Amino acid sequence: MQDAFMRGHAIRVALVIIAFAAAAAIAIGDIVRRSAARRLRAAILAELQPVALKNCTLKRFGSPNDGGYLMCENLIEPLDAGYSYGVGSNDDWGCELSRRYHVPVHQYDCFDPARPTCNGGTFVFHNECVGNRSGYTGSRLFDTLENQIRKNGDTGRRLIIKMDIEGGEWDSLLAAPEEFLASIPQITMEMHGFDDPKIVEVLRKLKRNFYLVNLHFNNWSCTPKAAPLPAWAYQAHWVNKRIGVPDAGAPVPAPMSQLNAPDSPTWLDCQLHTSRSEH
Repeated sequence: MQDAFMRGHAIRVALVIIAFAAAAAIAIGDIVRRSAARRLRAAILAELQPVALKNCTLKRFGSPNDGGYLMCENLIEPLDAGYSYGVGSNDDWGCELSRRYHVPVHQYDCFDPARPTCNGGTFVFHNECVGNRSGYTGSRLFDTLENQIRKNGDTGRRLIIKMDIEGGEWDSLLAAPEEFLASIPQITMEMHGFDDPKIVEVLRKLKRNFYLVNLHFNNWSCTPKAAPLPAWAYQAHWVNKRIGVPDAGAPVPAPMSQLNAPDSPTWLDCQLHTSRSEH
């Protein structure tokens, strides 16, 4: 009888030890995962360090809030065409670009059926999205950045690209040959996410050929979960190293331009704690 009791007691003790060990393993695993995620977000932030250019005069193109992007105005011309990826019901950026520089703007969007118009400008709408390969996904047609520009006869021409495609930018840019990206003078875009290692890979790929000259966080996406990033969506402007001249005497990261504006004028803003420049 006593032997049976002792065996039962030993089994209960063993089960308690196993339960504690399992709980400890889960807790340690969670700490390791959170630590790795934090390191990834810190690595992303380390890549997002804007630099000041001696020869860049920033100007805001498009909407005063959501839909507006800063670009180096004095480095735009000569310009042959604009490419606007992710359009929705309006494309204020594309309209201002087309009207001001008298160039067509090719729009790509296979998710939103809206067809924006531009009084005084030229829009060429393509019911197609940009991706990392050619073909259909369900009923939606995708093609690569390089193929779309080639099909329009714009390979080697002077272009500006705007991209806001809700996270599709990472695979699209990874698929783009580096020599092709190196031919684009300016790329302005909204980037999305903080938990995918390919983000660091893409940022480093871009930085081999471009200077990051403006960084602004979208206040629709502010969240402490992205720390040390203040938000999970951020607008970035990239200028090709062939035309940009860095200011070696300016601080890094460069102060944020006052031309940036909250995407939502009514929501609280969240930006990195850097002083704003006057430009």
